Amino acid sequence: MALDSRHHAFIQSLLARGPQPAVDCKKMFQKLFDAQPGEVEENFFDFLKVYNKHLDFFQLEIRGSTNQHDGTQYYGVVNKLASEPAKLATQYTPAQIAYFKALVEAIVQEPSGELSSIDALNLREDQTVNSQEASSSQSVSLPKLSLAQRDKVLGDLAADKWLYRTEDGGVSLGIKSFLELRSVFMNLEVPFCDVCNEAAIKAMRCQNEDCSARMHSYCAKTKFQRPEVFSF
Repeated sequence: MALDSRHHAFIQSLLARGPQPAVDCKKMFQKLFDAQPGEVEENFFDFLKVYNKHLDFFQLEIRGSTNQHDGTQYYGVVNKLASEPAKLATQYTPAQIAYFKALVEAIVQEPSGELSSIDALNLREDQTVNSQEASSSQSVSLPKLSLAQRDKVLGDLAADKWLYRTEDGGVSLGIKSFLELRSVFMNLEVPFCDVCNEAAIKAMRCQNEDCSARMHSYCAKTKFQRPEVFSF
């Protein structure tokens, strides 16, 4: 199937606005392709399969993931080839990227899947990185970010959907991280949800100490009639 202006409009919207809720993506698809209401669900997934075959040449993919804070399904354009630092390099400095990396590592280690704003601001990060212009054994020092600079980076990362700020000021991962950082979660050995097989960052664990199961609350509700057997 040849791509036309409707396909370009769809992906341009995702690129310009960032990840969007699945319901909005399906409405956009229905409007662009004049799909009948009863055909949207099936045709939308067929559309994604075909479109992703074309995007694969550019190492891009329209990928779905769930916002683990409320269970809302999102779709966004993902760069499959670039390393995680490279995905942020056009907007953030090496020092800011090192801070974000430290935030991710700290957040996934927290049982609640989030940090307090104070802990986030006072987080210590690796101040050295391998130089891209030198051998892998050499490193360069990074400037230390001030508290004001860190606070601004937290705001910028939240605006770009890499992070999520809770109502009480906590810092957690945003939908863009859930979409883009799957390999990072695997490298950090983050447990995966037994139902949806996505990283169980904002998830519940079984009360049975011998059980290693992790499930998101929204996944548990669909699997069990008695979700109270799990607790945070």
